[in-house]
Amino acid sequence: MARKDKISAGLLAYRRSGQIEVLLAHPGGPFWARKDDGAWTIPKGLVRPDDLLARALREFREETRLTAPGPFVPLEPVRQRSGKTVHAFAF
Repeated sequence: MARKDKISAGLLAYRRSGQIEVLLAHPGGPFWARKDDGAWTIPKGLVRPDDLLARALREFREETRLTAPGPFVPLEPVRQRSGKTVHAFAF
């Protein structure tokens, strides 16, 4: 599968405490070790187009050890410069 054909899904956890705060994750592995600028993202993973929310929930749980309570609001998909499309759900 070419990079432009890849699809990821993730959850954007947020709260309002005077201002909006969001939970971001830092990618792991040797490529990201000592890189912080522009490296922060939502917890997400590669998916098939038919299991977006289920995979987003599973990735969030695996990467944070937290269970997302919902309700979930689908956000507009984003196409990254690499061509990958990211679907996100806010809660």
